[in-house]
Amino acid sequence: MFELEQKQVEEKIHAYCRQQGLPVIEIKWTWIPFNGQWGISTSFFQLAAASFGEKKGNVAARASEIAENLAGSLAKLPAFEKIEAVKGYLNLYFSTSAYFQQVLNSVLEEQDKFGHGERLHQRVMVEFSHPNTHKAFHVGHLRSAFLGDVLARILDAAGYEVIRANYPGDIGLHVIKWLWNYLKFHKGEKPDADITRWMGSIYAEAVRRLEQDPALEDEIREMYNRWDRRDPEVVACWKETRQWSLDGFNAMYNLLGIHFDRYYFNSMFEVPGKEMVEELLQKGIADDERPENGAVVVKIDEKLGLKEEKYRVMVVLRSDGTALYATEDLALARQKFLDYPDLQKSFYVVDVRQSLHFQQVFKTLELAGYEWATRCQHLPYELVNLPGNVVMASREGTVVLLEDLIREATDRALTVVQEKNRELSAEKQLEIARAVGIGAIRFPMLARESNKVVTFDWESALDFNGQAAPYIQYAYVRANSIMRKIGDRIPPDLAPTYELTQPEITLVDLISRMPDEIQKAARDLRPLIITNQAYELARAFNDFYTQCPVLSAGEPARSVRLRLVAASRQAIANSLAILGITAPQAM
Repeated sequence: MFELEQKQVEEKIHAYCRQQGLPVIEIKWTWIPFNGQWGISTSFFQLAAASFGEKKGNVAARASEIAENLAGSLAKLPAFEKIEAVKGYLNLYFSTSAYFQQVLNSVLEEQDKFGHGERLHQRVMVEFSHPNTHKAFHVGHLRSAFLGDVLARILDAAGYEVIRANYPGDIGLHVIKWLWNYLKFHKGEKPDADITRWMGSIYAEAVRRLEQDPALEDEIREMYNRWDRRDPEVVACWKETRQWSLDGFNAMYNLLGIHFDRYYFNSMFEVPGKEMVEELLQKGIADDERPENGAVVVKIDEKLGLKEEKYRVMVVLRSDGTALYATEDLALARQKFLDYPDLQKSFYVVDVRQSLHFQQVFKTLELAGYEWATRCQHLPYELVNLPGNVVMASREGTVVLLEDLIREATDRALTVVQEKNRELSAEKQLEIARAVGIGAIRFPMLARESNKVVTFDWESALDFNGQAAPYIQYAYVRANSIMRKIGDRIPPDLAPTYELTQPEITLVDLISRMPDEIQKAARDLRPLIITNQAYELARAFNDFYTQCPVLSAGEPARSVRLRLVAASRQAIANSLAILGITAPQAM
């Protein structure tokens, strides 16, 4: 917004510079902190310093002189109410009426693209979620899924080309145990509609059998050998049952509004990873300690010449020659840049406990000479606590399954929806309750710094009057209700000719901040910025709703406020969309 006005000012500044024989420099604008009036500011210290060339001079005095001269020559620009020079700065304050009008026009013209930046033609990848196949999809997976999804949405809104990637663990000891239990005790069975619950139960049963009879570990080792030999029965079973898991995951992702552009699997990278380990050995980066019953390791601190411990030692191959996560992660990183050579950044949304692991992987790749290694970045997050300090332990079968959490959220929300909307059909009530329930689960995972533990509780998550998704959704519904009463016919463009109230000014100020907040959230990789923006916007709208009559107001206030309601509805909807939360039509 206001690019045209800024360009007009810049052209006049450049004309002044040419006329005075001053260098023509780039004008950099900053917003003046809002204090009842909107304005932009630029300084002339750089221009003043450049004007002296090799000579010395009083830069502050020259900057003040330039600012004062320009303030006088720009005095009659129509979009600005006040132009002043202050100690080398030029401050331009918009006409409140013109600013108000232009913000509403921008929102109503751009609609669901309001707040979004221009396309940057830069590609980034966000890798997130990472569930293990052949296990349940539980609440412990949620924060990675939500954070990754919203970071991808933020980066997309900021103008980046985003590749959403998932890296499920589809082979390993947990899968071998599952295959053993299935082929021995459940062969031929197939899951019903509740796929991930059934898959998780088979795994938990396998763990219990092995705990009760440790001698069965011999059968697990034999199953692993059959896998290593690529026994046709085991491979066929693995392929079929892996797909069952993926089908179950996809059902959950669809329910949560999450999608992926690219899937990588750890089974793809065992062999390429071992090849990279051989490369590290040839380059002298890795040390082979297997002759002494050790493993293949990279002594990162030693290779970097560090005297204090930082990266430690990374094991890249076990003593028996089998791969580890590190082996596969080396190959995964390389594959990403082979698939997308123009990646500006490859983000890994993985919990904080893996921080050292990723530091080691990325630094090893850097030592190996991969120039893109510095473009890999781990985005750590802390875990989620549930009421009663429930522990996520899929091997014991005691996890809180995602479908159970969604079901409980929906049931709780449905009680409220039924009270508020008795006239709606049962089907519509359930649809709204599901949107409210999933929003209530999503928001707390995002409304806290990623490096802070989230303590989830139902009372705050489903609060219709506090910092929660239902509160923001309800603000949208209120705006939508007003617009429905007039057949959603938005009045034509007009400037407010009456004295605007403080709630109106505050609301427009928050709407106007949205483009900058999205850019800031993308730059800082902080979804919290968007959750705060959405909440403050909803709160400002609710203040306006309770203090400023709309439908009963006389003209021109009625038409101006209806345009403000329509713009607020759109801005709230856009904020919710970036958070992956549905804006329901009723609640």
